[in-house]
Amino acid sequence: MTAVDRSADLGSGGDARAGWLPIAVLAAAQFVMVLDSSVMNVSISQIVADLDTTIQGVQLAITAYTLVMASLMLLGARLGDIIGRDRCFAIGLAVYGVGSLTTALSPNLTVLLIGWSLVEGIGAALVVPAIVSIIAATYDGHQRAVAFGIVGGIAGAAIAAGPLIGGWVTTELSWRYVFVGEVVVVVAILVVRRRLHKSPPVAHPPKLDVVGVLLSAIGLALTVFGILKSSEWGWIEPLGAMTIGGQEITPLGFSVVPFLILAGGGLLAAFAVWEERRERLGLDTLLDRALLKIPALRAGLSTLMMQQLILLGTFFVLPVYLQVVLGLDAFETGKRLFPMSVTMFVAALLGPRLAAGFAPKRVAQVGLVALVVAAVLLLETIDVELNDTGFAVSLALFGVGAGLLLSQLGNVIMSSVDPSQTNEAGGLQGTAQNLGASLGTAFIGSVLIASLSSGFVAKVQANPALRPAVQEQVAAVAQKGIPVAPVAEVEQAARDAGVPPRQAAELADDYGDAQLDGLRRAMGAIALFAAVSLWFTRRLPGHTRDAA
Repeated sequence: MTAVDRSADLGSGGDARAGWLPIAVLAAAQFVMVLDSSVMNVSISQIVADLDTTIQGVQLAITAYTLVMASLMLLGARLGDIIGRDRCFAIGLAVYGVGSLTTALSPNLTVLLIGWSLVEGIGAALVVPAIVSIIAATYDGHQRAVAFGIVGGIAGAAIAAGPLIGGWVTTELSWRYVFVGEVVVVVAILVVRRRLHKSPPVAHPPKLDVVGVLLSAIGLALTVFGILKSSEWGWIEPLGAMTIGGQEITPLGFSVVPFLILAGGGLLAAFAVWEERRERLGLDTLLDRALLKIPALRAGLSTLMMQQLILLGTFFVLPVYLQVVLGLDAFETGKRLFPMSVTMFVAALLGPRLAAGFAPKRVAQVGLVALVVAAVLLLETIDVELNDTGFAVSLALFGVGAGLLLSQLGNVIMSSVDPSQTNEAGGLQGTAQNLGASLGTAFIGSVLIASLSSGFVAKVQANPALRPAVQEQVAAVAQKGIPVAPVAEVEQAARDAGVPPRQAAELADDYGDAQLDGLRRAMGAIALFAAVSLWFTRRLPGHTRDAA
């Protein structure tokens, strides 16, 4: 049965008037919401050159986009309860379209951060909870599982096809046209949406917990921002430093990173206390904390967060390897990643059928084991010359694992709560999804930069062909973090700094070796996270009847 046939069959459950059109509209919106990050990852080199910025600057934009969504997802879900999920969906799409247009026209990194990371992030925070809530309200039973499988497959297709779409458009035209295309798709969705059945107006809408919004949003933002800047500022010992008004901020002589993370954690703890107080007083809360006591929901959310960490971490490392180390353009990068696109989409669509026979827990565990094996195989293929066959097989296996996970977790999360709580569950799902994406880009990027810096210094110090003055100069630069760059640019930069040609070549060779080691360690960290994620699947539904 094809995806269209399956979606057409959805009308037998939930709302009798619901057929394939609602899921088609919602899946299209999901595709647009997810496409951005994978497009950005594969277009890093072109964006850096076009906006005259750095890889770290684009990494900031990628992480800030998912961070804004993660921070505001609970707010988006609550607004769905206040103004209605259908209206929230439409408003969010309109905001997202404005952000996409701003991004397409951005002349520098600052405007890119405003248009993409902020405005699009706000729009997505309104749309994503509404998507899962509308699915849960429109379909039930097996049809709901199929609907979430389709949306999961579309999300997987967006993550995996983004490199190919973005690569071709970036190489042949410009990365900006991807965002122009998003504006067109958003307008089309808004037009078609008018034909869908609307849910009734909210009779007694809850009041917005403004203090809860501020505590949760700022707490999440500080925590992930600290992790993001760890590669630049250091985890404990200060490398670079936050500068305010020309003054370097190094509290007690330490890096500011642990203080940011602790401050974020403190605000999240204050959020929990605040929500408990409002519950005692009988006031409306931003989040019903009783939801977090549901074992299946907790397992689904934690596994989803780890899934996104693994996926977005991988989609940060691989484009850096293919473009910076191997020198491939965006389209060639997308072509190399295409095997993952195919297997991820197919596995995501087959996942609901497999869960009917083996239960979501087993399907998710098989998916994670496939990710562990694939990450280890990818680690072995990272070298100065690409092993095409090994790389393609590894990516295909990675796509199978990711697709199986994408097909299960949305239905597990939404099926574990009462229908009246689907908006809140959608907000939690979106928060976990985007928090994991933020942490994946930030943490895996941090592992790469830290490994590159320490490895480069160690190799330079052990190289007898390099003069002590050159070794000291490299050590001084490494204190602020070594940037990711092509080996040829490193050699040229060394010559421009007055290093003799032969020693500049030696320096570049050491940098290239350190870069490969850093990429391998980053992939090793991804494999480790995938293995650890198996622990979070313990409370997923373990029998077919539990997942009904």
